[in-house]
Amino acid sequence: MDEEAQRMKAITVGSATVDVIASIASDDIERMTLHNSTSSFLLLEPGRKVDAASVVTQVGGGAINAAVSLALQEYDVSALVKLGKDRYAKTVLDRLKDVGIATGLVRTTDADSTAVSVMIASHDKNAAIFTHRGANGLMAPEDLTEGMFDGAGLVYVTNLSKRSVELFPQIVAQANAAGAFVAVNPGILQLTHKTEPFFDALAHIDLFTCNEDEARALVPALVARTGWTPHRTEGAHDDERLSIEGFSLSFASYFARLHDLGTDFIALTRGGNGAVISRNGEIHRQPAIPVEVVGTAGAGDAFASTLAAGLARKEAVEKASKRAALNAASVVGAVDTQSGLLTLEALTKKAAEH
Repeated sequence: MDEEAQRMKAITVGSATVDVIASIASDDIERMTLHNSTSSFLLLEPGRKVDAASVVTQVGGGAINAAVSLALQEYDVSALVKLGKDRYAKTVLDRLKDVGIATGLVRTTDADSTAVSVMIASHDKNAAIFTHRGANGLMAPEDLTEGMFDGAGLVYVTNLSKRSVELFPQIVAQANAAGAFVAVNPGILQLTHKTEPFFDALAHIDLFTCNEDEARALVPALVARTGWTPHRTEGAHDDERLSIEGFSLSFASYFARLHDLGTDFIALTRGGNGAVISRNGEIHRQPAIPVEVVGTAGAGDAFASTLAAGLARKEAVEKASKRAALNAASVVGAVDTQSGLLTLEALTKKAAEH
């Protein structure tokens, strides 16, 4: 890989948060699972102090997690995020500077505080997260300046919330017009509340990544947009179908409909079942890397950003997805979202071993 490719410019767009992470031993907090549902709940007793195995404070948020991931993979990274004018903003800025991420695109507001999340990790380590989205939801049209994406080889857009989501179509269109590889990893609320603008924007998107729950939630709107053939037999096994509210699509049909709307690459992450990546209908299955799970927060950001990093450098899907799986596996080996992220050198070495 030559020096020019190694230092490709990348811009991440989305959320920045300060994460307070409490790890609670399974014996110290109760979990309830409903018999008629797949949902589980952590039960907190009012007024009781619960001993924590650890409480740590870290900088996170989708755009920051992705920015750190890309910086470690030798991209020249800037982060377009919005912060309050408070001490937590300094915490975020200090973290960016420590990792070598440019802060010239960071926006600030006095209308709300910097976003904060409180995570409680216990039992299966899939953290319950309390989030104050704060300034993350206040990105405004004036925060997008002409030429801001010029020279970027990769623009990576994470979940946008509240008022900020209105800018999604403009962000991806502007990034696409600048010649960047545009990768997006929106959240479930964005996909279900701003579905039509998302579908319209797919013509400007190169890679769309989502998890299985997000994909399932998108099915009714995708069927309404592209047409429904309820008697069609698609030949997929039940574990390769997305079913919700009486609608059901095989993975292949789901991919095909999204490709028809314009995007070249689609990645569907499935936790311990790995991921499925489609390039214009050519499907690749990436197994998960076996690992002892300490915390699942940040795994999706690690996978999606690493996949985008490889595809933007025109790597084969197989190579890019293996590195993405390795980075995600490394992240779930730690309680926070960033300490497990691997350098490009480490990813290359681990990929050669698998």
